[in-house]
Amino acid sequence: MIDFLIIGHIVQDVVPNGFTVGGTATYMGTTVRNLGRKTGIVTRLAPDFVIPDVLHDIAIHRVASARTTTFHNIYKDGRRTQFLLARADDIQPDDIPLEWRAAPIVHLGPLAREVDARFATLFPHALVGVTPQGWMREWDDTQRIRARVWEEARDILPHVDVLVLSEEDLNGNRELMDEYAALTRIAVMTQGAKGCVVFAEGRAKHVPGFPAVEVDPTGAGDVFAGAFLVRLHETSDPFEAARFANATASFCVEGPGVTTIPTRAQVEERLARPRIF
Repeated sequence: MIDFLIIGHIVQDVVPNGFTVGGTATYMGTTVRNLGRKTGIVTRLAPDFVIPDVLHDIAIHRVASARTTTFHNIYKDGRRTQFLLARADDIQPDDIPLEWRAAPIVHLGPLAREVDARFATLFPHALVGVTPQGWMREWDDTQRIRARVWEEARDILPHVDVLVLSEEDLNGNRELMDEYAALTRIAVMTQGAKGCVVFAEGRAKHVPGFPAVEVDPTGAGDVFAGAFLVRLHETSDPFEAARFANATASFCVEGPGVTTIPTRAQVEERLARPRIF
């Protein structure tokens, strides 16, 4: 039986020598597995996609698709330009194994709008989180991804418990964060190395980040979200969960891909260090 369910496509990311595995499901799945959760992922993949060894000990329910979702991310001056080279078919509610629907923690992590608003209401007894980047993207014939208004927000947020998105996702419109926070129980705006702002219990509180030498920022928000949900489920304290998630995400940026996602022991050791200001 799994106790952390992730719904969203495992994807391929273009790298200089070919492809590497990526996406919310990959980064979050690796994180929550390393933190001790029995993890399951529901995804659609082309038949020729080989599940890599980095996803060991994660239950993956794959549904056949003609293509595997494929991204090309280009970073310059701290900003990302993204291209959607291929897209797998939408995930459907019937794709979820019946025995997985009782998972105590569920995360909706679309990358290219492959999960729709119906999923928000399927897990009334679970702690449900969302990362909305996949709903905030559109693309054209050039395959370049651009920002999109999150039209589904009002159909999703009242039915879930936790929203995590980045300051960058807001494209400078901070008022959107206040609007989203009013629609759901807990909302978190991540701010990279600065940490995050937690909107909960009627207030907004900044929770500082942890020092790290950034090598690759890809996936850090997904690592944060997974760690946040794990710790929130354990403590019911969103501010403690944010501190734990900041520490976990600080490891992720220190190496390429999923290679530096930490174990729980590593996170607890970093949390125990005295802060230097």
